[in-house]
Amino acid sequence: MSQELPLNIESLLPSGRMITSDEGDGDVQPLWLSDQSATAGLWETLHAEHARSGMWPLLLDALSPRDEEFRLWASGELFPQRMSSPATHDPAGLLAEWWATYTAVDEDGDMLSADKRLAVTAPFGQRWPGTAPSPQSVANADAAAAVYAQTFLAAHPRSRLGLVAAATGAEALTVAGWDGPCNYDNDTAKFSAIVDDWERRFGARVVAVSFSTLHLSVAQPLTTDEAALLVAAEHFAFCPDNIWQGSGSLTAYAHQLTGARTWDFWWD
Repeated sequence: MSQELPLNIESLLPSGRMITSDEGDGDVQPLWLSDQSATAGLWETLHAEHARSGMWPLLLDALSPRDEEFRLWASGELFPQRMSSPATHDPAGLLAEWWATYTAVDEDGDMLSADKRLAVTAPFGQRWPGTAPSPQSVANADAAAAVYAQTFLAAHPRSRLGLVAAATGAEALTVAGWDGPCNYDNDTAKFSAIVDDWERRFGARVVAVSFSTLHLSVAQPLTTDEAALLVAAEHFAFCPDNIWQGSGSLTAYAHQLTGARTWDFWWD
């Protein structure tokens, strides 16, 4: 990424700097980061300018509220060079593969019995149900993202503004070199491929990212139990900690998804 920001947005920006990645010899700068907290209005303005600027805005939160270093962003703990391309991955294939991995029963080393393990993903058990069908229409995705940006900043007022040269928010995760899900897979491009698919199917937009969390707005909320259960299965394959260390079961998680306009993920 060039150290020069597009002229059509440079005058809009507060003070900030290009962040150098931990990788390489100091010549990889995948992210621009503001020096101070972001505002929802500026995020929305830059989001609207994305088609012309090519810079995707992100709300970036620190590792902890007391983290003065503002890890991982200001510290440059980013690894863009080790990532592949999202375009080389099949989202449905990845989800099916990960589902099989996370529903496998290890009779010797599993802390849960086989029955309890399979109960987590009931009614599917180990059977991958396939991806959820796309809604007939998805509208107002950008408006939904702007609303969520306001909500997120109200809850995380220390969040800063990040800019990444990327075609979509999904792609921005890989271009920036974020590795939040690295405990499961250290190639963020795989996760970007799935988020890109959700962008098309559900009008999802990447709004905010932290050390190991990802926050999406959703323009088309789920309205039926059947659709919510299928999307819950996708979320389990994408981020099993949402269920394992959150709701405890796929059905409980699906209930939380019904009507939700935001999807939040965290990897332990």
